[in-house]
Amino acid sequence: MADLQRHRGNFRWESVDLLPYKEGDSDSCSVTRQILSDGRDGLPVQLRYFEIAPDGHSTLERHRHLHIVVVLRGGGQVLSGSEIVDVGPLDVVHIPSGTWHQLQATRGEPLGFLCLVHRERDRPERPGPQELAQILRDPAVAAFVRP
Repeated sequence: MADLQRHRGNFRWESVDLLPYKEGDSDSCSVTRQILSDGRDGLPVQLRYFEIAPDGHSTLERHRHLHIVVVLRGGGQVLSGSEIVDVGPLDVVHIPSGTWHQLQATRGEPLGFLCLVHRERDRPERPGPQELAQILRDPAVAAFVRP
């Protein structure tokens, strides 16, 4: 039998909770997430839909796991390592493991994207003061990164 997550419009799915981006993180109020699939039948992935409010951003972080991001709505920019790229609908971004990254909704509209990750994964790592100083040595990255 098919397990259907029916889209009900406005980038919301039936029977799927609208969750905060990160539990207990007051800095992430401009981002929501929905877990569309939590892995089934031996497929060890989680498929999530995130939406960043206009002019909002995700946290600057890295993980030991790979991310695959598919933009569905709006547009913005993605920092992956020291590269900043513009993204829009149906663009696919591969964020390698161990790479500092941040997504921003920079076009005055929400940035909505699917994010595929391994179901068993590590927690996000935020940069400490020394790592942040290293990241911000690049002037373009320093101008991009939001706390």
